[in-house]
Amino acid sequence: MNPPQTVDATVEDPDVAGMRLDVFLADHLRLFSRSQARQRVVTLQVNGAPARLGKKLKLGDKVSVAFSEPPDSTLVAEDIPLDVLFENDTVIVLDKPQGMVVHPGSGNHSGTLVNALLHHCAGLAEGFAAGTPRPGIVHRLDKDTSGVIIVAKNATAHELLARQFQERRVRKRYVAVVAGRLPAAEGVIETRIARDPKDRKRFACVASGGRQAVTRYRMLRVFPAGTAVYGYVLLAPRTGRTHQLRVHVKHLGAPVLGDPLYGRADSRFPRATLMLHARALSLVIPGEQAPRTFVAPLPERFHAVLRELQSFSPRKGL
Repeated sequence: MNPPQTVDATVEDPDVAGMRLDVFLADHLRLFSRSQARQRVVTLQVNGAPARLGKKLKLGDKVSVAFSEPPDSTLVAEDIPLDVLFENDTVIVLDKPQGMVVHPGSGNHSGTLVNALLHHCAGLAEGFAAGTPRPGIVHRLDKDTSGVIIVAKNATAHELLARQFQERRVRKRYVAVVAGRLPAAEGVIETRIARDPKDRKRFACVASGGRQAVTRYRMLRVFPAGTAVYGYVLLAPRTGRTHQLRVHVKHLGAPVLGDPLYGRADSRFPRATLMLHARALSLVIPGEQAPRTFVAPLPERFHAVLRELQSFSPRKGL
């Protein structure tokens, strides 16, 4: 068995102040899931003193954690086709299909993006510390969100990319079809988001607590359809909270069409799946100075829904 990995971090983000230590390790540092914390944490200290997973953090706190590899650390390479948008010696940029989980986890031990990458990128796991559960993964997309995602091929590239995400220097643009009308042609949604106490699988906008979440939106097209209305919208998240875009448009009364968690049944599109697509990603790749923009083509499910919406409302919406 490999020795425990050690990670040291300082609480510098005001949004982290008041956060539980186990949430910080799992959701902020993304070292492991909260369900794995008790099993995998070997030692845990805050400001040099032993600490419990439930401890609330303050700005300036220095956290040190040693943790073991996951119980089943064997990652299996699987020959799964990948849609590669760009690749060099340090990164690979992919158009992730809807329905693919990014990395193995509870209930998803095969068929993930990581399994496919281990087959496609020979020696990927060797570029990271032994037992790394998610080699190369810098950011994630929900299982049912398609679109552009970047993966590092070694630990140095991972650190450079991760820093850009942490410092909010990465520009992300999504497109979505929403069921309803947003309040303006464009605007900014700024709320705090926390886990929904009534359903732990969901998140919700809250008046206090939680974490700050900011999304800019712009309506690309409005489609009146009888008594209903739909929108084709561009979404640019400033922060990267779990389910942020889905929660934000739901908060404004126009959930993403086909969203099984935050949406509602739609008689016009009863078989619609989540109509959310990571369209473009702009950032600096290792070894370069200027940002690059990577674009994932619009999936066929979008073309099909937009064609049908156009038939409902042939005239321009905006």
